[in-house]
Amino acid sequence: MRRTLASSRLALTLRRLRGRFGISAPRVAVRTHVPWYWRASSVIVLAAASLALAGWIYDAGRRFAGFEQSESVQEIDSMQKRLAQLQSELESARTVANASESRLRIESTTQEMLSGQIKTLEEENIRLKADLAMFENLAGGQAGEFGLAISRLQIAPVGSGGQYRYRLLLAQTGDKKDKEFKGMLQFVATVQRGKETAMMQIPVAGDPGASQFQVSFRYFRRLEGTFNVAAGTQIQRIEARLIQDGVVKATQNVTL
Repeated sequence: MRRTLASSRLALTLRRLRGRFGISAPRVAVRTHVPWYWRASSVIVLAAASLALAGWIYDAGRRFAGFEQSESVQEIDSMQKRLAQLQSELESARTVANASESRLRIESTTQEMLSGQIKTLEEENIRLKADLAMFENLAGGQAGEFGLAISRLQIAPVGSGGQYRYRLLLAQTGDKKDKEFKGMLQFVATVQRGKETAMMQIPVAGDPGASQFQVSFRYFRRLEGTFNVAAGTQIQRIEARLIQDGVVKATQNVTL
């Protein structure tokens, strides 16, 4: 019994030794000890070499593809100079355009002013011709019964608020032309209010603005002014009267 136990122990010990030092034993590597600073230096040298190699490969690739850095810098500088030149030319063109636009505006404004002056002069010329014809008629003896006449009566609405503007010419001829006439101007209008037709006198009795219709002249006088009617009232026909001492001396009417 003791012999069998001893043999089993011996077999177990042999098996352990065989596993440690035999064919199936684990491999053992023997390395030379290298200080840590040599290892760090080697890593740094390898990293620097790798970076240098990468930079060389990058530059070589750019040269191979036609992207030389110096040429690119020169091209960028050239483009920046060209851009600055174009911006300068653009500012000059804008300055010239603004000056031309200002001149065109001035010329257009001047042309409009001249057109307005020409139109005014033409209207004045027509008015003077009509006045001359009227004076020639008066000089030929074609005056009113009392040597007074109303001519060139014009009535026109101003806006839509019931205001009207009037223009007319008064003249005195005959034996009484050296005597100053003093009287008043009066309008008698035929107006329409809705479907009704009525007569209206301007100015009405007691009107505080009646003083503007007072008239005094010796030979002739051109009158111009405004009067108001009620809103919505439309004048169909109006007669201008020259009154002295309550007597109508001259009349003229016009249809609107």
